[in-house]
Amino acid sequence: MLTFATSVVRGVHLIIFCVFFFFFFFRFGKRSLIVVVISVAVGVYLLPSPIDPKPHILKGPPPVLEGPLAVNTRLQKGRRLFTGKLHGPESFTADVEGNMYTGTVDGKLWRIGPDDSLTLITQMGQNRPECGFSTDFEPVCGRPHGVRLDRHGQLIVADSYLGLHSVNPQTGQKTLLVANSQGADGVPFAFLNGLDISSQTGVIYFTDSSSRWGRRHVKLEVIELNSLGRLLSYDPQTREVSVLLDSLYMPNGIVLSPEEDFLLLAETSIGRILRYWLKGPKAGTKEVIMDNMIGYPDNIRLSDHGTFLVGITTPRFRKLMPPFLDMIAPYPAVKRFLAKVIPLSWYNALLPRYALVLELALNGELLGTLHDPEGRLTWAISDVFQHRGRTYLGSTDLPFLAVINEWR
Repeated sequence: MLTFATSVVRGVHLIIFCVFFFFFFFRFGKRSLIVVVISVAVGVYLLPSPIDPKPHILKGPPPVLEGPLAVNTRLQKGRRLFTGKLHGPESFTADVEGNMYTGTVDGKLWRIGPDDSLTLITQMGQNRPECGFSTDFEPVCGRPHGVRLDRHGQLIVADSYLGLHSVNPQTGQKTLLVANSQGADGVPFAFLNGLDISSQTGVIYFTDSSSRWGRRHVKLEVIELNSLGRLLSYDPQTREVSVLLDSLYMPNGIVLSPEEDFLLLAETSIGRILRYWLKGPKAGTKEVIMDNMIGYPDNIRLSDHGTFLVGITTPRFRKLMPPFLDMIAPYPAVKRFLAKVIPLSWYNALLPRYALVLELALNGELLGTLHDPEGRLTWAISDVFQHRGRTYLGSTDLPFLAVINEWR
């Protein structure tokens, strides 16, 4: 596994190479320079790559920004809460008393009161000074992703590193339901992510985005474009974990339909949404309801007016050149090379500062979109949660919580 230190070393090696490149050019001329370049190229080629990508053929170029996808500024009409206090509020849930709950990148769980008060509930892992400042410490500090309340008023938390937990929202007491090391069918979890809970049966549905890469290496997961993710369920009565779907491309957010006859699942790394049937003649089968999307979907939530809301973590737009991930998708050798020499943090420069939300009908039809083209309020949206007349926009890394008071 790659660490922050490894990324720094790679960056230093790249700088050293550039220094030697210019030194040999001016000191010894072109012939010696060619020898150096060839030697370095061979050395880089022989280095092992951390990823093992396969070719991926896209369904087509990104869709055009017209019709329901037409650009607007509807996501700019809001404000930021808890700036500097909440770092990466990724997913949300709420109780009948109006309190809202979320988890942050430092491994903490929080309660947000109806008066916008902020109360710490618990730390999922160890409470260390490094929590929230270095991704290397995420496996120690914890990183709560999916958060929901069950029928008994307990918080069910999918911690990416520490497993599926039940947490008392009043006392902060944690109960481990399934550890990552336990996994399912002999395969440990590496990246627990989204979840939803049946109000009828209490069954918890959740995703493991990868059996290889943890959350702190999500960029490698996306570049590698593997199908090592799974959709799972946990029955609190029997305490059994079942694998519902495997061979998924970074399965992320999930949401049950109002009748709980199916759930929607986002496959983030390939820009696709699946419907998995839980009841009826199609029970146990899946189908694609949206493909070749305008961006990479994160969480999917039910709105307060009977539609699905999809947070887009990174848009995928047509410009002078195809999107970066589109360009490299068919070429495993290019991906292996990039993973060897480019520090993970450098990829952030390729991410557009653009906020985008999709609104879908219950049958999966795209009804409309909400945009913030300049990222004035927020960007890289992870969750779209409507509560008490407000719309909260989550993120995986941003140091604030964005809220919109007027949806229309």
